[in-house]
Amino acid sequence: MRQIYTGDGKGKTTAAVGLSIRAYGAGKRVAFFQFMKALKSHEVDVMERLGIYVDREWDGKFIRKSPTPLQIKMVKNQYKRAREAVKNGYDLVVLDEIIVAAYFKVLMEDEILFIMEEAKCELVLTGRGATQKMIERAELVTYMKKIKHYFDEGVKAREGFEF
Repeated sequence: MRQIYTGDGKGKTTAAVGLSIRAYGAGKRVAFFQFMKALKSHEVDVMERLGIYVDREWDGKFIRKSPTPLQIKMVKNQYKRAREAVKNGYDLVVLDEIIVAAYFKVLMEDEILFIMEEAKCELVLTGRGATQKMIERAELVTYMKKIKHYFDEGVKAREGFEF
């Protein structure tokens, strides 16, 4: 099955991490690709300690207007590794924030649709802005909607809760 967690609400990555730990606990082979995340989060630390394969390649900088050539190269390299993972023996592959890579035109929508089509495993894509074609191709889509968030009141990201 292909799953998408999208929307402007908090919890997309957290849901994908939870599913990854559940699958790993059931003896499944899990690969978690984290695209374009500037900060390493503690849930990634836990997954690595458990033995879940985590693939991160990022320069630690947020994209403000457009990605740098280095950032584009890193995402393209990671995309190639993710394509291998979806075809070669993993039971679950998570492509965290890959939808955002399409928003910034680092990856094209067709590249994401292609990886969705060639997946031979359970596949999870996360990020704001899933396109209609992505939604149509998935069997499960969850839209996380922000109703209220303390960030809007100026509260900064807190260790252990946001990262």
